[in-house]
Amino acid sequence: MINEIGVLGAGQMGSGIAHVFALSGYHVVLFDVAVSQLNRSLAVIKQNLERQLKKGAIEESVIGATLGRITTTRDMSGLAGSDFCVEAVSENEALKLEIFSKLDGIVPPSTIFATNTSSISITKIASVTKRPDKVIGMHFMNPVPVMKLVELIRGHATSDETFRTAKTLAAKLGKEVAVSQDYPGFIVNRVLIPMINEAIFALYEGVASAEDIDNGMKLGTNQPMGPLALADLIGLDTVLAIANVLFNGFKDPKYRPCPLLVRMVDAGELGRKTGRGFYRY
Repeated sequence: MINEIGVLGAGQMGSGIAHVFALSGYHVVLFDVAVSQLNRSLAVIKQNLERQLKKGAIEESVIGATLGRITTTRDMSGLAGSDFCVEAVSENEALKLEIFSKLDGIVPPSTIFATNTSSISITKIASVTKRPDKVIGMHFMNPVPVMKLVELIRGHATSDETFRTAKTLAAKLGKEVAVSQDYPGFIVNRVLIPMINEAIFALYEGVASAEDIDNGMKLGTNQPMGPLALADLIGLDTVLAIANVLFNGFKDPKYRPCPLLVRMVDAGELGRKTGRGFYRY
């Protein structure tokens, strides 16, 4: 039975994941090495709960109860009581492998590991643990409290029991599931990132301005946000990381990251989180 959820990483995605699990009645232990990030995460969760209250989605008493179910830790050993762990650190393969290898020696053998990776091989992540049958991809969409989709990705050794548990949890969070095989980018990012990359190429080649590219896609294909504005929201460093996973995984030039994207990341222009990307914030 799943009672306690460990969430590793208190950034944008980790905060959202902690939010939805705590809101659904689970006790959450939120881990991050930076106390400032943990404090920021709790403030963001409270702010988003208050936003839900204003929309009439929850009652006022729910805010305190939800926040009361979240504890924070800077020591990974604080996750030792977790029945189910969700990793949500940055899209860095080496970092994820290091975290799962360490976590494997801290939590009980029965604990299931889920990774929120948007593109990295679940099978490779599972290989650094002694429980590859208990490792699964559970890719939430951003912003987590709002978006309904969760991609579930089985690694080579993921058991049916692990898959069923993750699927049941997603349903309890009010999410809908799309199931993907363990190939680079899975479903959403295999389609989304090449589209964003092509929009960046269009800007790079002078086809149109950023505003016209985004307006064309919004009005012409009924997307709520243009691809360049979406890239700024995701983070250009994350977009580039996923593009590189696709390019390296398939060895197909159609996935080659646009030189403009590479240059902007090198310059530290990463989108909303730095105040400047394809737009200024």
